[in-house]
Amino acid sequence: MTLPQMIEIPAAGETRYLFILAHGVGANKENLEPLGHALHAAFPHACALVVDGFEPFDGGFGGRQWFSLAGITEETRPQRVAAALPAFLTLVETLKQRYGVDAAHTVLVGFSQGTIMSLEAIKAKDGLAGQVLGFSGRYASLPEQAPQKTSIHLLHGENDGVIPVSHARAAHERLVSLGASVTLDTEKGTDHEITPLLLEMAVQRLAESLAS
Repeated sequence: MTLPQMIEIPAAGETRYLFILAHGVGANKENLEPLGHALHAAFPHACALVVDGFEPFDGGFGGRQWFSLAGITEETRPQRVAAALPAFLTLVETLKQRYGVDAAHTVLVGFSQGTIMSLEAIKAKDGLAGQVLGFSGRYASLPEQAPQKTSIHLLHGENDGVIPVSHARAAHERLVSLGASVTLDTEKGTDHEITPLLLEMAVQRLAESLAS
């Protein structure tokens, strides 16, 4: 495939892990680059790739998107995501092959719409990556079965006015009921953003999972 533009933050020495970061709608790789550097600082042997969304944002200003929000509803969201998923799955597989990192050592890191893509990618292909760090996101539709080869870590601000924290709680409840490996961390007073505390929680969850 023709790869989208991306920012590469190389591993220090041997590349043991691959982090693939997907931004929110109307944003771009530069917006999520600080997160890539922060994760790389915590895991120096990880190569972090901050990837641009596949399409120009169609909402009236710059940035990129993974799928369009124009006229979207709860009923049409799953179809929008499903249409974008094949290219996203191919992207992840291509990057794993290019960097010589297996699925168990690959981490999908999403914010907002990037989290939707990451969660739905694992729902479509369990074991595509060993871990998902999902900030301020949701499922397009809740899963019917638990991933057996992927651990999911959800992080969300409790005052999120874009994607309410209720979506994260519903996802966590469903995944727990299905027997999935899943965690949920929330922060009071936090809106649709990645704060230092949420980042700290994410690093801790990831460190625990990567060590297991």
